[in-house]
Amino acid sequence: MQRTGQNVGGYRGEKIQSVAVLEDCRKFARERGFIEDRVLAEDVELLFLRRPAEGSVNLYISAGIHGDEPATQVAIRELVRQDAWPSGVNLWICPCLNPTGCLKTTRNNASGIDQNRDYRHLRSSEVAAHVDWLGKQPSFDLHLCLHEDWEADGFYLYEINPEGRPSAATEAINQVAEVCPIDRGKQIDGRETAEPGIIRPSIDPLTRSDWPEAFWLVQHRSQWGYTLESPSDWPMELRINGLIRAVLTLIAPVDWRTGGKPTR
Repeated sequence: MQRTGQNVGGYRGEKIQSVAVLEDCRKFARERGFIEDRVLAEDVELLFLRRPAEGSVNLYISAGIHGDEPATQVAIRELVRQDAWPSGVNLWICPCLNPTGCLKTTRNNASGIDQNRDYRHLRSSEVAAHVDWLGKQPSFDLHLCLHEDWEADGFYLYEINPEGRPSAATEAINQVAEVCPIDRGKQIDGRETAEPGIIRPSIDPLTRSDWPEAFWLVQHRSQWGYTLESPSDWPMELRINGLIRAVLTLIAPVDWRTGGKPTR
């Protein structure tokens, strides 16, 4: 497969029926024993999913915070449908954090706010509602935020790992490479890469005036996480497969609390 070359000045690629994808996700979640939290953010309803497993490990996954990143929503739906989580893992899933943007395939929400830059100031009702909900949840041992990048030459990820746990980033990149191109540039999105396809950003709160979701999580709820970026100038199926492969690699059986190494 080759790049589509459709993305000029923004995402111009394949679209999805976001409402239908979210409804499918809700249907699969109900069938698999998830609890629904429906939270109203002014006139926008947000769907959050929980499934306690009485285990000792808490996993958080989100998607759809940018409406022009449709593969993230489909990947979440497929992960819920497959239900291939490690046994004993307590799950928290946010399948579509920006419903109005996803409906119109726009990065920002209907108010023109980039929600993934709003986790410090909470200007948008969606982010304020999300943070309020997160404040009622326990800490997470691992968080995964699904994204796409229309400018990227391939798949890449950000790793936040301040405690120095055995990294799963290289294994994730190696596994994704089997189904999706990897961005192997020395710089991606204006940041130096630590390894091919891997960025390890600073998490000093003083360096960021506008916080993304992952930054809020590491400050308040989770000390280990990955932001996954599929290359949205490539065909949709390839991007979905890359995201799913990365998630399944990163959540492979592991004692997250003690920093054990993922095993396949």
